Amino acid sequence: MEDPHRGLHSEHGALAGEHPGRAANPVIKVHDVAWLEFEKPDLVRAEAFARAFGFTPTLSTEHELHLRGTDPGAPCVLIRRGARSRFLGPAFRAAARSDVLRLAESAGRPVAKLPEPVGGVVADLADPNGLRVRVVSDTHELPALPPQEPHTFNFGHETRRTNATQRPPRTPARVRRLGHVVLQTTKYRQTLDWYLGHLGLIVSDFLFHPGRRDRGPVMSFVRCDRGSSPADHHTLALTLGPANRYVHSAYQVADLDALAAGGEYLREHGYHHSWGIGRHVQGSQLFDYWRDPDGFMVEHYSDGDLFDNTLEPGWAPMTASGLAQWGPPATADFLGVKPGKEALRELRAVFSALREDNEFDAQRFLGLLKVARS
Repeated sequence: MEDPHRGLHSEHGALAGEHPGRAANPVIKVHDVAWLEFEKPDLVRAEAFARAFGFTPTLSTEHELHLRGTDPGAPCVLIRRGARSRFLGPAFRAAARSDVLRLAESAGRPVAKLPEPVGGVVADLADPNGLRVRVVSDTHELPALPPQEPHTFNFGHETRRTNATQRPPRTPARVRRLGHVVLQTTKYRQTLDWYLGHLGLIVSDFLFHPGRRDRGPVMSFVRCDRGSSPADHHTLALTLGPANRYVHSAYQVADLDALAAGGEYLREHGYHHSWGIGRHVQGSQLFDYWRDPDGFMVEHYSDGDLFDNTLEPGWAPMTASGLAQWGPPATADFLGVKPGKEALRELRAVFSALREDNEFDAQRFLGLLKVARS
């Protein structure tokens, strides 16, 4: 039987003339993703899910909700009350205040102070899709909280645990930190080059439609350039599609037991499971996907890859089966083709995108259908 994962990933970088995966002279090099910002109409409902998912609120008022993990630093999700649910954009943490000043000057944007609950300074930019992208520094540093410790495992003949049992509690997984955000764009190449050129991000992996590598990539997993210090395989992922939108965000937990037991807790409390548990190909993360009450997809993950700046991008075909090394098949909900309001919105976006001047043309649409069926 043919191995469905054969040839899914190449460690050999670009062919002649292909995208190199990094900008030659970026304006700055951000250090990490800082937080994500949302608007939601029901903050009570949002907080209930957040606690079940494993966040700790640091600010909870009638108008605003801040959520953190156990790692030290700023809150990793900021939610304001609004008339409708929407994603406002990501914030990235600069390595120094001088980088915020340099970026603001380069873009012709002002530097402003952030509100006191967060502190620090910010430069607000807009990516090619009009999404607000914030770059911040000198934010208040919240102290670490007691983390959920990984379990001690006996592997093969390596005995590390004796006279002790494994009894992981069925409680919320404790989120440690924000890992990455995935965005869909109708202007994939332009958007990718913008993030590489302005924020100094570098590509870990490119995906292309099966049999169409000659047309270039349609998705990229992008990491921070910290030189010889390892960074997450991706802090940002960009994918070509018929609408500019948030796809999902991912939050690190301690280990597989935390991810699985935390998922059982969410299931018992009536929350919507999207896909998992499995292990990804690009990034290698153990994953489990959920939807919050507003329909936003969020991921628990553990054991992801870390790369320094010496690795060249991998190249692989984009297929539904290639999203995981093991685990259940990708669901229609995860792929965005489950019948319902979201699929209808995406279908309407397809017809709109095909009438506009962007990278999502008829051939890309057919390639996307092939991916969903693979």
